[in-house]
Amino acid sequence: MRRLWIFLLVALTACRFNTQVKEEKVEVDNMMRYAHNVVVSEQDYGYLMEIICPWDTTLSLGKFALVKDTTKAVGEGLTEIKVPVQSVVSFSATQWSVFLRLGEIDRVKGILEGRFVTDSTMRALLAEQKVYDIGTEAAADIERMIQIQPDILLYSPYFDGNQGGLNITGAVLFPFADYMENTPLGRAEWIRVIGMLIGCEDKANAWFDDIERRYNALSTLCAKVEHRPTVFSDLAFNGQWYVAGGRSYIAKLFADAGADYIWKDNPSTASVPMDAESILAKAQHADYWRVINSNPFPMTYASLGKESPVYPLFDAFKNHQIIVCDILSTGYFEQSQCEPDLLLADFIHFFHPELLTGEWEDYHPKYYHLIEE
Repeated sequence: MRRLWIFLLVALTACRFNTQVKEEKVEVDNMMRYAHNVVVSEQDYGYLMEIICPWDTTLSLGKFALVKDTTKAVGEGLTEIKVPVQSVVSFSATQWSVFLRLGEIDRVKGILEGRFVTDSTMRALLAEQKVYDIGTEAAADIERMIQIQPDILLYSPYFDGNQGGLNITGAVLFPFADYMENTPLGRAEWIRVIGMLIGCEDKANAWFDDIERRYNALSTLCAKVEHRPTVFSDLAFNGQWYVAGGRSYIAKLFADAGADYIWKDNPSTASVPMDAESILAKAQHADYWRVINSNPFPMTYASLGKESPVYPLFDAFKNHQIIVCDILSTGYFEQSQCEPDLLLADFIHFFHPELLTGEWEDYHPKYYHLIEE
């Protein structure tokens, strides 16, 4: 559920961490192909990994030496992590779900927000206390983390004020900036980061290579379409409507799925606040409307119409062309970041179903569906 706040936090927070260091950049042979917030290079001892501040790329959130060979020298100014890492506390479902898919979930000793977990395996591990629920990001259980004694703590570096308290856990604090990547393949490539941390590089690379192949094959097909249906996204939240910028993650998905995003010309990578009147003026006649449903019950046109008198004025509402993701039933925030190929196929299913042939024949969307009533 924590991920529901990402649009707001991305738009409103700044990079304000004590570990940020402004320094001259040194060119390295970066192993990452799509991710922009992490730079990785091979070294005699293992890997040199730098986490770049997404809000100011002249700043570094940390430089880490992932040491496989302890007989080799490590440069100064690096935080050393002996790999493979044996125990981890994970602040995000997009992290621990990768351990699960790689068959390495035993390395995860604690997670946040356990009450919101949908995955049956993780729920069982929590129930058996093989994995501990360590609270929320705003009130993480420091004492429990000290008891767990993890080698590293994977935290999301947007939450200002927590880092000082986390230092006393004794774990290496590793800022995991995956969610700030602005492309689907960029986010998914952080699979490889976890692979390097736990000595599963080959397995993680093979997994990502397959995602990359499938995603790029689909986006290439969609690049040739002549008709691009128009689409907009999101709902009002606490009286304020935020729309994804034209350089955002979801805008990239829409473009790669052969759609014409209403705010494609907006230069922002984050969510942009707008009033309902401005949104109606520009998106009223859009063909499709994509929304996220965080409620435990299905979204209907009747329930949506009760939320705001503006919603029924959109053509997508009138024509029943609203694409919805029920996050609780689909495990969207736990799995989708590692399945951008399936997210893309979901949207193509609605925008250009005729393109889903070959290995995508008879594809049934995993995350999204049209509101039916």
